[in-house]
Amino acid sequence: MWAETERLRKSIDELEFLRRLGDGTLPLDVFRTYIEQDALYLAGYAKALALLAARCPDPVTGGFWARCAATAATVELSLHEGLLTGGTLPEPVGPVTHSPACLGYVSYLIAAAATEPYPVAAAAVLPCFWIYADVGRRLAASAKDVLAGDPSHPYAQWVAAYDAPEFQEEVVAACAAVDRAAQDATESERAAMLDAFVIASRYELMFWDTALHPTPWPAA
Repeated sequence: MWAETERLRKSIDELEFLRRLGDGTLPLDVFRTYIEQDALYLAGYAKALALLAARCPDPVTGGFWARCAATAATVELSLHEGLLTGGTLPEPVGPVTHSPACLGYVSYLIAAAATEPYPVAAAAVLPCFWIYADVGRRLAASAKDVLAGDPSHPYAQWVAAYDAPEFQEEVVAACAAVDRAAQDATESERAAMLDAFVIASRYELMFWDTALHPTPWPAA
């Protein structure tokens, strides 16, 4: 899966949004848009993880997915709420609704978790863990000078959260869970797992890119 998405992940690393997030030059209104959309995404992602937990054939692994769902719905959303209401970011300009990329991504994950075989559903939710962790490490390195100069910089909390050892450990556990699912899957399911991972990785790229280069709804 990681090798198959190498070009996609390279494109993610080269996104202007992530480069400017890392060097601290991303406009605050763009960062607010990203956080608003990410909060909407997390609410849907938590639902997908909860569905995955309910359908997991192994109760121990099911408990892991359930804990991840609870973390997304509480800890991570709390971080986003703090950023949105802390007074550092600009005030909202209107009601917040899903962007096309955000709605497409969460709809795909929820549908996969509800209707696909467990191994395929597990592969679909993995890019959010794995690619976020990879990007978080890269951002932490590129943002080191920014954070040293201003530890309260509004982007610092996001970078710190996704480069935190606890999150990185959770990612390792998620990868292991998907590996176990692949071992028990059929050949056709393993092929579908790869497809699901690629599709979700494409949505990762689109989600980040549209924060800086939005794609409005038709006739909006």
